[in-house]
Amino acid sequence: MKPEPKQILSVSRRTDIPAFYMPWFMDQLRGGIIEVVNPFNRHVRRVEVSPERVHTMVFWSKNFAPFLDGGYGEQLQAMGYHLFFNFTVNSQLPILEPGVPRLSTRLDQLRELCRRFGQAAVQWRFDPICHYRMADGGVQNNLTDFKTIAAVAGQCGIDLCITSFMDHYRKIARRVEDGFTFVEPSATQKTAIVQDMQQILTPLNIDLALCCEQNVLDTLPLGSRIRSAACISGPRIMAVHGGRVSTRRDPGQRRASGCGCSVSVDIGSYHLHPCYHNCLFCYASPSRDRR
Repeated sequence: MKPEPKQILSVSRRTDIPAFYMPWFMDQLRGGIIEVVNPFNRHVRRVEVSPERVHTMVFWSKNFAPFLDGGYGEQLQAMGYHLFFNFTVNSQLPILEPGVPRLSTRLDQLRELCRRFGQAAVQWRFDPICHYRMADGGVQNNLTDFKTIAAVAGQCGIDLCITSFMDHYRKIARRVEDGFTFVEPSATQKTAIVQDMQQILTPLNIDLALCCEQNVLDTLPLGSRIRSAACISGPRIMAVHGGRVSTRRDPGQRRASGCGCSVSVDIGSYHLHPCYHNCLFCYASPSRDRR
């Protein structure tokens, strides 16, 4: 008789816990229970987080320095947890991501994550692709450092890049100042962009996957290597760490848009854990929105 699948903890889509909230997270783990508040109906769920119940923790971040410097990964492994990482590394553009470290620093972190925990447990996210117009010029984008980042990821042995195009939420429009405008590329432009990205990645043995971009996937030619993404993939986690987790698709994610994520429990709170990266395009709750 097969053992029951263990849970995957997503730490977190809602904020950057590795950068800002690891002491809080470790305190919750020691208590054995984390209370998770549904952001829509405010329902509180009590999640058991012992190693007997949790198979893998998937950490999402734009700055793993506090996580690495604090030795948290090694502590968690000693406690019996498996680890997996979604590291978002975008081009160095302070107007879009004012709170993230320098690109060279983030690339050093990428190397260190792979060295300590293995490249198979690390996924690179270049997310989102943004197009914008300044008052004194034409349309620009944030793909300027993509080749540089891809080269380092390839040297590290990372085999997957996950990307998507920016979603134009109304809350984002309220953040921008006069003279700056986000621009939505056409469907034809989006198709050409991801094909160009794949051409850069192919010689590096890196595949490209699109997160919640079914409309773009539908425009790609037959035989394209670009596929739908699963930022949290039960099959991939089991391939890396063994054991058993659910491969059921997560009903709480945007499946109709192409999200392929396996079911997980998202830790953290939009309300209680504001993110201090203050990315201009963020869909969550950057600290700038609290002012």
